[in-house]
Amino acid sequence: MAATAHTDPPSDAAPPRPLAVPAPRPRGAWDAWGSEAARLPAAAKAIVATVLPGKAHPVRRRAVPALTPSRLSGADLDALAGVVGRDQVTPDDEVRLQHLGGKSTPDLLRRRLDDPQAAPDAVASPAGHDEVAAVLSLCAERDIAVVPFGGGTSVVGGVDPARGAHRAVIALDLTRTAALLALDEVSLLATFGAGTTGPQAEELLGARGLTLGHFPQSFAYASLGGYAATRSSGQASRGYGRFDDLVHALRVATPAGDLTLGRSPASAAGPDLRQLLLGSEGAFGVLTEVTVRVRPIPAATVYRAWSFPDFASGASAFREATQRGIRPTVLRLSDETETRVNAAMGGHLTRLRGSLAVATFEGATASEAEGTRDDLDAVFTAHGATSRGEDPARSWERGRFASPALRDTLMDSGILAETLETATTWTHLPALKRAVTAALTETLTEIGTKPIVLCHISHVYPAGASLYFTVVAALTEDPQTQWATAKDAASRAIAESHGTITHHHAVGRDHRPYLEAEIGALGVEVLRAVKGVLDPTGIMNPGALVTPAPTADRA
Repeated sequence: MAATAHTDPPSDAAPPRPLAVPAPRPRGAWDAWGSEAARLPAAAKAIVATVLPGKAHPVRRRAVPALTPSRLSGADLDALAGVVGRDQVTPDDEVRLQHLGGKSTPDLLRRRLDDPQAAPDAVASPAGHDEVAAVLSLCAERDIAVVPFGGGTSVVGGVDPARGAHRAVIALDLTRTAALLALDEVSLLATFGAGTTGPQAEELLGARGLTLGHFPQSFAYASLGGYAATRSSGQASRGYGRFDDLVHALRVATPAGDLTLGRSPASAAGPDLRQLLLGSEGAFGVLTEVTVRVRPIPAATVYRAWSFPDFASGASAFREATQRGIRPTVLRLSDETETRVNAAMGGHLTRLRGSLAVATFEGATASEAEGTRDDLDAVFTAHGATSRGEDPARSWERGRFASPALRDTLMDSGILAETLETATTWTHLPALKRAVTAALTETLTEIGTKPIVLCHISHVYPAGASLYFTVVAALTEDPQTQWATAKDAASRAIAESHGTITHHHAVGRDHRPYLEAEIGALGVEVLRAVKGVLDPTGIMNPGALVTPAPTADRA
């Protein structure tokens, strides 16, 4: 009789959960993007002094302001403490100050100019899905609004502590959910707690030779739950895809119950309900766990930059390369104004003219990355591009997360520096760029301060691309009205020129007035119907994405 090889019986024991918990990450300052002020380069000071007309009105940072008093009773706080623990719920001003909302220019202006500051009535920090679900149930019973809070990096009013029609509001801080909960190294799927930040995810994956590869400008602070809730698009989107492309599964707590969505790489089991929660901005419930597609850390990275005669020729080259399926990891094209300003500020390409393109290429081998670079170079050369070597691309990568902090320093000096973004088809791209640039320039000039408007393409698709605008102008005596007027003009220009009101910043409260023009009145009613089912009392992030149907309609 032949010998039989011994094999251990299969184990029914589940792997430990969580697999790993990351080291804590710092938050940005309550009244600025980062934790430290950025130094204003000498070249930037020269540009401000010589190019921007009008008297600048500095808006200085200030001491800790007064906050609106907490409206929660002792019984409310005791009930919340019974769910998350006594030391994980607090109405203390020091903690509430860190949860005043997002980091847009209007947010930061309010923190420098308004008093008292609208603050959540308390901050609660659940440890995982079950505690989140219990908090939502309790708040629905007690008529307390809930604002899910990850990294607090929204730039569209997505995490404002608005109570709506409810008697109080809490910020639901998801920091304690940060963890690598599960890892399938065969299928290359990783499950994270929603409060895990980008750096924490890369740290936990990197220890296993893997990467998520999602690097938005908010990378240092934003959470994976926030990426999913806003349909984030990282700077390496051409190579890795948008965040919604990376999501395999979601676990969601809603006031009406729990949802577990996504069990296979593809399905025909009706409409994909994950798509209702991706981009839902906490208005339907709380994303508590996110399962994402990961990949091995690339072995090689190659850099290259080119200059085109103008933005039009560069955009044409980007379109051809994208439609031919050439996939660099990062692909960006600055218009003539952005190229000139960035070159002057960097000091390394002061004579550069035209439009600068930068790209990075990753591969399992150097030859694989170089092959993609050479394919792109052939297309770009045919469109009149001149190679500028590696340095501009490497320089961009070194500073790619720094500009939001520079915005705070410019505000200190009386300079408005804000961004907005959109996307459209290749056919409509030139007209959309002209329309938004004109709307910003004309509106701000009428107010009395002629701006500099910069633009770049940072995300491309076979059918079209994104446009990301940066506006720089002297702040007026009424900076809040100044930017609100300019943003409204640009938003209306986007709606009238076949653009989306947002490509990756999300809707929040700032873009909500323009949503119906994009999805129609019936589309808005569909979103309200979903909210009515999942959040029947309307406690979830009031005012974000969509307002609830009137009470009479819900009755």
